[in-house]
Amino acid sequence: MIHKCLYHRRRFLRHFKASISTDSEMGLVKNPNWVPKNLSLRPRSSDDSLHKRNAEITILGRRGKLIEARKLFDEMPHRDAISYNSMVTLYLKNKDLLGAETVFKAMPQRNIVAESAMIDGYAKVGRLDDAHKVFNSMTQRNAFSWTSLISGYFNCGRVEEALHLFDRMPERNVVSWTAVVSGLAHNGFIDLAWKFFYLMPEKNIIAWTAMIKSYLDHGCFGEAFKLFLEMPERNVRSWNIMISGCLNANRVNEAILLFESMPDRSHVSWTAMVSGLAQNKMIGAARNYFDLMPNRDTVAWTAMITAYVDEKLMDEACELFNLMPEKNVGSWNIMIDGYARSGDIGEALRLFVLMLRSCFRPNETTMTSVVTSCDGMAELMQAHAMVIRLGFEHNTWLTNALVTLYSKSGDLCSARVVFELLKSKDVVSWTAMIVAYSNHGHGHHALQVFARMLILGIKPDEVTFLGLLSACSHAGLVNQGRRLFDSIKDTYNLHPKAEHYSCLVDILGRAGLVDEAMDVVSTIPPSERDEAVFVALLGACRLHGDVTITNSIGEKLLELESSSCGGYVLLANTYAAEGHWDEFARVRKRMRERNVKKIPGYSQIQIKGRNHIFFVGERSHPQVEEIYGLLQQNLQPLMREMGYTAENSLLLE
Repeated sequence: MIHKCLYHRRRFLRHFKASISTDSEMGLVKNPNWVPKNLSLRPRSSDDSLHKRNAEITILGRRGKLIEARKLFDEMPHRDAISYNSMVTLYLKNKDLLGAETVFKAMPQRNIVAESAMIDGYAKVGRLDDAHKVFNSMTQRNAFSWTSLISGYFNCGRVEEALHLFDRMPERNVVSWTAVVSGLAHNGFIDLAWKFFYLMPEKNIIAWTAMIKSYLDHGCFGEAFKLFLEMPERNVRSWNIMISGCLNANRVNEAILLFESMPDRSHVSWTAMVSGLAQNKMIGAARNYFDLMPNRDTVAWTAMITAYVDEKLMDEACELFNLMPEKNVGSWNIMIDGYARSGDIGEALRLFVLMLRSCFRPNETTMTSVVTSCDGMAELMQAHAMVIRLGFEHNTWLTNALVTLYSKSGDLCSARVVFELLKSKDVVSWTAMIVAYSNHGHGHHALQVFARMLILGIKPDEVTFLGLLSACSHAGLVNQGRRLFDSIKDTYNLHPKAEHYSCLVDILGRAGLVDEAMDVVSTIPPSERDEAVFVALLGACRLHGDVTITNSIGEKLLELESSSCGGYVLLANTYAAEGHWDEFARVRKRMRERNVKKIPGYSQIQIKGRNHIFFVGERSHPQVEEIYGLLQQNLQPLMREMGYTAENSLLLE
C-alpha cells in the first residue's frame, strides 16, 4: 500500500512539474518545486488524466508537432488554465499568432500567463493597439507584460510612449532596463541609451553586452571597446560581439588579440573570425583559422565557401564544397549563384542538376540564381517550368527575373503573361514590364503600364523613370519625355541622375532639337555630368550633321579621361566620317595612352544546347571554313544586290 501511494505521488509530481513549466518560463513561478499547502496529493483519476494530457501537449509542442498538440487539445473532455496557457505559448513559439489568438479568445477565464504571452506576440508584429487592449484589461501585471509592451513601442519607433510606459512601471528589473537601453539605441538615441545604462541599479552580462552592441551598431568602436574592458565578467556572446565589431571596423589586429585571449571559444567565435577575415580581404588568414577549427559545422563550411565565392575564387570554393561532409540548400545556393555571377553559366546549371540528383529541394533563392543563369530560350522555359512545379510562380522576386529574361530573349508575349499572372506586384515588377516594352520599342505600351501603376498607388523609383525615358527615346515621344523628366523632381521628389539626363538629351537629339539638348547639358550639376551625357549629345550631332559643335563636345569627352571605350569609339568614328584624320589619330593615341581597347563585337547562337560565339574576324571555330563559304556564296551577293557597302574606314584596329 505504501509503495502504491509513493508511486502515485511521484507520478503526480512529475506531471505537475511539466504542467507548470510554462508558468515558470513566464516568470510567474520563481521556484518550480513550490506546491500550494492546500493541494491534495491524493491520486484522482480525472485530475491525473488532465495533467497527463497537458504534459503530452507540452512535449508535442517542444518537438515541433503543433498540429498533433492542437488535435490532442481539441479532444480533451476537460481543460484547465494550464491547457490553454500551453497552447497559446506553443502557437507563439511557432510564430502562429492567429492560432494563439483563437485559443486565447476561447479561454473561459484569462490569466496573467496567457495575457502576458499575447501582449508579447502582438507587440512583436507591431499590433500595439491589440497589445495595449489586452494590457489594459489585465487585473494583474508582471514584469514580462510591462517589458513586452515597452519593447513593442520601441520596435515601432514610438520612443516617447515607450519611455512613458517605463516611467509608469511599478517594479523594474534588469530585463526591463535592458529593453529600454536596447530600444533607445535601436532608434538612434545612443547618448540617452548610455544615460539609462549608467542609471541601472543592477547590471548583468546581458545589459553590458546590449550596450556594447549598441555602440558597435552605431560605429562607436572606441566606446564599445572601453566598455568591454570595464565589464566585470564576460560570457561567450560578449566576446563574440566584440570580436565581430573589431572585424567590421577593420580592426583586425585587435580582433586577433581578443580571439587569442578568449578563454572559451565556441563554433560561433571561430566562424566569426573566418567570415570577418574574409570580409577584410584576408582569405589566406581566414582559411588558416578555418583549418584550425576543432569542430566545423555547416555554418563554418558555408562561411569559408562564401569567402572564396565573394573573391571569385571558384576553383577553391568548389574544392572546399566537394570536401563538405554535410551540405544544405544554402551551401548549394552559394555555389550556384557564384558560378552564375562569374559568368560560368554551364557550371551553374550543371551544379543545379547535381543538386536535384542529390535529393535537395530548391528554394526561391536557388531558382532565382538558376533563372538568371539561363542564356537560351529552351533553358529559360525549363527553368520556368521548374518554378511552377515547385510552387514559386507567385514569388515576386523570382517572377520579376522571369519577366526581364523573357524580354531579353525576345519573347515579349511570355514576359507580359508572366507579369499579368503575378498576384503581388511591387515597383520592381512594374519597372521590369516598362523596361521590357521600352527595349522592344513599344513606348506607348510602356506609358500605359506606368499609368496602371500609378492608379494602384505604386510609387515609381529612379529605375522606373529610366525605363520610361528610354521608352520615349526609342519611340520618339518628345513631349511625354519632357513631362516625365520634370516630374522626377517636381512630383516624386527624386533627384535625376546622369542616366536620366542622358536619356533626355538622347530624346531631344533624336528629334533634331540639338540646341535644346545643349541647354539641358548646361544645366546638369557637375556631379552628374559624366561620359554618357556627352556621348548622347555627340550622337545627336552626328545624326543630324551638326559639325559645328562636334569639336567642343569631343574636347569635353577627352577631358573626362574615361576608361570606357564607348565615348572614344564614337568620337573617333565621328571624326573619320567627317574626314578629320588628324583628330581621328589624336583620339586613337589617347586610347593607347590610357590603355583603352575597343571591345570586339560578337554574335552568339545556341544550337542543340551548345552556345556558339563568333567575334569579329575570328577564325577559331572548328567549322569556320564551311561558315565563311556559306556566307560568301549566299549572303554577300544578296547584301550587294540590296545596295549594302561596308564602311571599312570606321573600323578601329
